[in-house]
Amino acid sequence: MPERAKVLLVDDREENLIALEAILSSLDVVPIRARSGEEALKALLSTDFALILLDVRMPGMDGFETAAHIKRRERTRNIPIIFLTVVDSAPDYAFRGYAAGAVDYLTKPFDPWVLRAKVAVFVELYTMNRRLTEQAALLRERLSNELPGGDHTSVLAELSGRVTAVEDELRRVRDLADKSGDAPLNGAVDELSERVAHLRAGFDALG
Repeated sequence: MPERAKVLLVDDREENLIALEAILSSLDVVPIRARSGEEALKALLSTDFALILLDVRMPGMDGFETAAHIKRRERTRNIPIIFLTVVDSAPDYAFRGYAAGAVDYLTKPFDPWVLRAKVAVFVELYTMNRRLTEQAALLRERLSNELPGGDHTSVLAELSGRVTAVEDELRRVRDLADKSGDAPLNGAVDELSERVAHLRAGFDALG
């Protein structure tokens, strides 16, 4: 059974963490709490996350500084970050959030449905990226184990079928992103689409 995607929730206030967990409770994800930027960075050392929900205003290391550390690390730089902050924050907070590498920026109180929908799509993209990486690795392994000059037809047919399943799921996620009209989501879907297209082209060339 595939491992459930993990979402890192970073907020210094217990009530906010409880609220985020409640919002995400209907999704098939594992929420992991961090009560500070330092605690978040520690969690990121040993665990892979599909997404980070990061509060901007925290004592000590704030959200911007935490994000800067995350983006500097090779292991974590590609994890999407959604910043969360109160509505009366400084006017330049949104700009600073995007400059720090966030894919989105939501002000509190936010619509729970909107946050849940955004998280759902980013988790889908993470799952598909992981599956695509596994399929590419399997392709290399299976072909390297075939005898030189042997018949690769059965191997290619099997793996091509797996990529077709990923392509079908990608179309469903594309529909969700298009309906949301969310630019960051569409950008992430475009990036994954390119990876799928490259893999499909590789199959076609081998076939």
